[in-house]
Amino acid sequence: MSTYASLHYHIVFSTKQRTNFIHRSWEKRLHEYLGGIVKNLQGFPQGVGGVEDHIHLLCGLKPTHCISDFMRELKKSSSTWVHETIGEDKFAWQDGYSVFSVSATARNAVKGYIKNQREHHRVKSYREELIEMLDAADIAYDPKYLE
Repeated sequence: MSTYASLHYHIVFSTKQRTNFIHRSWEKRLHEYLGGIVKNLQGFPQGVGGVEDHIHLLCGLKPTHCISDFMRELKKSSSTWVHETIGEDKFAWQDGYSVFSVSATARNAVKGYIKNQREHHRVKSYREELIEMLDAADIAYDPKYLE
């Protein structure tokens, strides 16, 4: 028998100290590059979005993927790209990330949520958004790591 899997993840991560590093002039290129990294890591990009201080990514991964290895490579490769291509030498990602499993039936809703990040953040901060997501998923967290 073959192995079949439907493993989709909504991944959220921020810039170091939530600095507004991601400029609108190159944000689309960064999102496209992140999608390319996902493909190079044998994943399936389904949505990339965000604003100046954080990224949302929806991707499908294989059962053989290790999330921590995947994220280490994603952040490392994208940081290198920003330094070399954009010339933003101080750019860095925050340590850590949040990852939420997404059912196949919820993927379209998550895609829409990711696509509308700029509009969404007109009324809600990244911290408020993240707390809502963590609470909805019943994930315990230490507030000091949200500062």
